[in-house]
Amino acid sequence: QVQLVESGGGLVQPGGSLRLSCVASRSIFSFNYMGWYRRAPGKERELVALIDRNGVINYADSVKGRSTISRDNAKSTVSLQMNSLKPEDTAVYYCNFRDGTDDYWGQGTQVTVSS
Repeated sequence: QVQLVESGGGLVQPGGSLRLSCVASRSIFSFNYMGWYRRAPGKERELVALIDRNGVINYADSVKGRSTISRDNAKSTVSLQMNSLKPEDTAVYYCNFRDGTDDYWGQGTQVTVSS
């Protein structure tokens, strides 16, 4: 079993920045995909950003150009830097790691973009 712990959420004004981090309880070398998803009130969960074991990255169109996903293998951490935040980025953000057989989720961290 793998535990994922997210941090970095909070309240930020429009145009501001946040950095979310997800720390895994073991090495992340074996994971095929690591990503960030979000669920806004009244909406379905959606993919925000994804990085695979080869470093290939995909972003949702809604955050492309404003967000950067990165991994630090030594710290077993995947981070999401979000800039130029908009009110529509308000959601609970979840990290998700997948290996060949299992799918792991963090507990979620709230991001609220409001003036």
